[in-house]
Amino acid sequence: MLKQKTLVLFKPDVVQRQIVGEILTRFERKGFKIVGMKMVLPTESLAKEHYETTDEQIIGMGNKTIVLAQEHGEDTSKMDAREIGLKVWQRNVDYLSCGPILAIVMQGPHIIESVRKMIGVTNPFMADVGTIRADYSPDSITLSSSSDRTTRTMLHASDSEKSAQREIALWFKKGEIFEYETAIEKVLFDVSWSLKRK
Repeated sequence: MLKQKTLVLFKPDVVQRQIVGEILTRFERKGFKIVGMKMVLPTESLAKEHYETTDEQIIGMGNKTIVLAQEHGEDTSKMDAREIGLKVWQRNVDYLSCGPILAIVMQGPHIIESVRKMIGVTNPFMADVGTIRADYSPDSITLSSSSDRTTRTMLHASDSEKSAQREIALWFKKGEIFEYETAIEKVLFDVSWSLKRK
């Protein structure tokens, strides 16, 4: 559990807004360890491979968009969930590949769930105060839909152990991930650190 890994991508807007260091500091202060990091200019094919998805997931994305449109009083009778889902998926691919990103492998206890909590929900407007998306993005799904673009979600983080393994292998070669010990690991997790001195 201490060595659980996750992939975090700082998307092009984070890099171009020059807030990488500020956000990265939040993860390091939490005690998470960076074991791999590099800047990448993703190709469209790499972004498509990253956002590998099933037809069912595409339809699910489309249905979410339709529900949002209904909540805003739009006529959705002629909307096709699959067609909309494919459009949303392509927007995400375009967003991820529109400029350089920072790809990071982080390691730590419960890191997959913890990083996602720290980032906040996909819709920045609905994210809890104190999460990265709430603190750094004024965007919302409503705004992006009305502008016919993707929501600026800022970061990607693996959502499960299985997806973390797949995504890390997609973005990093074996020799690009490192093992080392940090001071915080010694203080938090080494039993001998807190033993009484005799």
